[in-house]
Amino acid sequence: MERKLTCIVCPLGCELTVQTEGKCVVAVTGNTCPKGKVYAENECTNPQRTVTSTVRCTDGSLVSVKTDRPIPKEKMMDCMARINRAVAALPIAIGDVILEDVFGSRIVATQNRQS
Repeated sequence: MERKLTCIVCPLGCELTVQTEGKCVVAVTGNTCPKGKVYAENECTNPQRTVTSTVRCTDGSLVSVKTDRPIPKEKMMDCMARINRAVAALPIAIGDVILEDVFGSRIVATQNRQS
């Protein structure tokens, strides 16, 4: 099977062609650097994403958050459900952990919020 991807690792945006047999990548072409090959292999065998969102604070305001590492793409909706149920206590500083162990990641604040 052939799959076309645009590499997102660097600003070049190489157009990649990935040949797969079952769940195995057998060839990657179009990459300018080795990072493109790694990106294509991961995207075709174990796609992961960093999730960004907001969490409601105890005073009703919102604080921006993200996963501190990528999670499996198929777990994104479950991750968002957990984020949507969360309520963060003020004050909050960048890097504060809002939720622990969300599919191998932590949900952390990406902005400061005072009470």
